[in-house]
Amino acid sequence: MSRTTLLLVVSCLVTAALAMFLPLSFSGTASRLESAGVCALGFAVGAFGTMIGAGGGFLIVPFLLLVYGMRPEQAAGTSLAVVLLNALTGTGAYVTQKRIDYRAGLAFGIASLPGAFVGSYLSSRIPMGPFQVGFGVLLLGVAALVVFGYPRVDRLARVREATREEGAWIVPRKVTDALGETFEYRYNESIGVQVSFFVGILSSVLGIGGGVIHVPALTFLLGFPPHIATATSHFVLSITAAAGLSSHFTQGHVDMGLSILMGSGAVCGAPVGARLARRMHGRLIMRLLAIGIVALAVRLLWRW
Repeated sequence: MSRTTLLLVVSCLVTAALAMFLPLSFSGTASRLESAGVCALGFAVGAFGTMIGAGGGFLIVPFLLLVYGMRPEQAAGTSLAVVLLNALTGTGAYVTQKRIDYRAGLAFGIASLPGAFVGSYLSSRIPMGPFQVGFGVLLLGVAALVVFGYPRVDRLARVREATREEGAWIVPRKVTDALGETFEYRYNESIGVQVSFFVGILSSVLGIGGGVIHVPALTFLLGFPPHIATATSHFVLSITAAAGLSSHFTQGHVDMGLSILMGSGAVCGAPVGARLARRMHGRLIMRLLAIGIVALAVRLLWRW
């Protein structure tokens, strides 16, 4: 049995144990089987989200809206609690792999904070219909870009050529991971900061971590290698989710019971996703990311 398979089995057993010993009910009527199901969903969200550099909110929010009939702002707040637990655990795994660009992660994470607070305020105040349609269509376009415009070497070369000249906002980077593989690239920090502020708003309004937007932006706009983009995005969303969650929590938008159950599963699944991502080709990571983007777009258009 491979180490990856062993890790997966152990994580499943831990998840099952948590489902048995955590509070039996998050709504007052949930059975042990239902609680275990929620915890298992958290495991899947943690593994898949970490694998593509997202928090998994695009899966959690539709579940809370459609199955439990939560209000959008409550679903967003509860989702962010799970996303934060997933992000912190997944980031820990990526730290050991040494694939996080900390300079970019800190800059983009700090830039997302004002947007996260603004988004939590707007979540219950803006007309969601037109916003959801416009953003849903935009996401479908992003998914098409990810699928049909995967950044092959020639495309990445053109992005990096655009940032070849030195400048106040051009940052050259060299990252060597735990396996000894070296990644060299340059990026425009100004563009990254602007995108991160926008992602912060969307994170709190929609209850997503923002990785489904951040990873394509880092890869296509800034020229990050896909594996570095995935790990760095996960680091950024831990900051974004914490900010959005704190604001949602003060407004009473978080179901703590559901967050604990689903979050416990996500904590078990995140290391598995990070380990699988290390073994995957960048193209496959982007394909899986496209699936997540389409899922979020369908959820927005369906709710409208």
